Amino acid sequence: MHMEFASFPYLSSILAACLLGFGAILLIPARHTMLIRYVSAVFSGITLIITLYLFCAYDKRVGGLQFVEKVPWIPPLGIQYFNGADGFSLPNLLLTGLVFFTGVLTMWRMETRVKEFFALYFVLVTGVFGLFMSMDLFFLFVWYDVSLIPMYLLIAVWGTTRKEYAAMKLTLFLLAGSALILPATIYLFVQSGLNTFDIVALMQPGTFGESQQKFAFIFLYLGFGILAGVWPFHTWSPIGHVAAPHAVSMVHAGVLMKIGAFGILRVAIFLCPQGWQHWSQLMALLAAIGIIYGALVGLRQTDLKYVIGYSSVSHMGIVGLGLSTLTVDGLNGAVFQMFAHGVMTALLFSSVGYIYDQTHTKSVAELGGLSRTMPVASSYFIVAALAGMGVPGLANFWAELLVFIAAFKVYPLRGVLAIAALVVSALFMLRVVQRTFYGPEKEKYARLSDVPFGLGIPRMILAVVLLLFGLFPSLMVDMIETASIPFFNGLPR
Repeated sequence: MHMEFASFPYLSSILAACLLGFGAILLIPARHTMLIRYVSAVFSGITLIITLYLFCAYDKRVGGLQFVEKVPWIPPLGIQYFNGADGFSLPNLLLTGLVFFTGVLTMWRMETRVKEFFALYFVLVTGVFGLFMSMDLFFLFVWYDVSLIPMYLLIAVWGTTRKEYAAMKLTLFLLAGSALILPATIYLFVQSGLNTFDIVALMQPGTFGESQQKFAFIFLYLGFGILAGVWPFHTWSPIGHVAAPHAVSMVHAGVLMKIGAFGILRVAIFLCPQGWQHWSQLMALLAAIGIIYGALVGLRQTDLKYVIGYSSVSHMGIVGLGLSTLTVDGLNGAVFQMFAHGVMTALLFSSVGYIYDQTHTKSVAELGGLSRTMPVASSYFIVAALAGMGVPGLANFWAELLVFIAAFKVYPLRGVLAIAALVVSALFMLRVVQRTFYGPEKEKYARLSDVPFGLGIPRMILAVVLLLFGLFPSLMVDMIETASIPFFNGLPR
């Protein structure tokens, strides 16, 4: 066992920034709410800067795992602190940095128990960052659980709309996922005979037989799939979105659901490629049902957050469909969609948060004509809604295009059905936009204040990111291809 460290431990410094921020918040007396907000903004800002730097500094010509940090932790069990970043994890690290920082700014005016809120928020995001960078199966599982525990408190204490029920349902579902992942992880560790949890070592061809891969894959797929909102295990998700405070909804839809999809990719697909090939038809079927179901149920919703919640189930189905195609385009599209959908839903929830703070309602029927009184706040929501519809020029268009090209080649019928469902989801988004922001102005909302520049900053950042990757999709696709093409070249034929 040897220690291996990149020239500078960038990945560990992201975790250190989260933990230092958490420690600083604990030390500040609860009455100093403004100081707590500034400290939260500074430390979350540091994580965003580091993730942005890593995204730009990654050497695409070399590819593979970079910024590697490897330290033995419990050598007799083969557990090591092993972090690395590749073309699959860097988009997700950047996404987490963006959602974390903009989430802190979105909650700037929150007044209830500010200290405890931000402390738990930091713990939650630390787990997310840890999972995206970990290349050790044991640590990956630990980070997965770290990211789930604070969700219960964040929703149960600061949430709205049936918050205790939503928090309990979410926690039970995600712990059920955890209960499937742990035995599969131990099974792979034992069957490999290598006495290591190192994902790179376990990935070597011939480590697991075909029957072992088929067996482990379904456990891992369902375990992580619950968190990815795979139908029919998605029911915790929309109600969790609705009950959560705004920044937690942003992290929940923007990042937590991506942990599930990323876990399927990093653990299930990487370690059990033959299991992936065996179960791909089932993955495609569940993904297609999820896309159609999310769109149809979304049509019936009258609460803004429920609309976004069900559209998330539908859009995460696109990630699942991409992963099920067994193609480079499908994988590229799935990872791009994780990023684009994360930014889009963060912008939607951030915008809804401001509208709710002003009007104290999320009911579409009670709102109307807001684009006259709150043109800036309305425009942010509309940009995100257009991205969700897959309008060209915004990041989601390219992600969906890649997945659908792959799906058409592999599963023509499911591809057609999924696109038809997206037309339906575009319809319900348009209907929501029309009813909420246009039409006759409601008298009681005539004197609402629009988003001041300072509070608009988080939404501005997210909107610019959607536009940037929509106009220059190769920035993202070239990054993802450094991981997807070598992975496919290494698969057993």
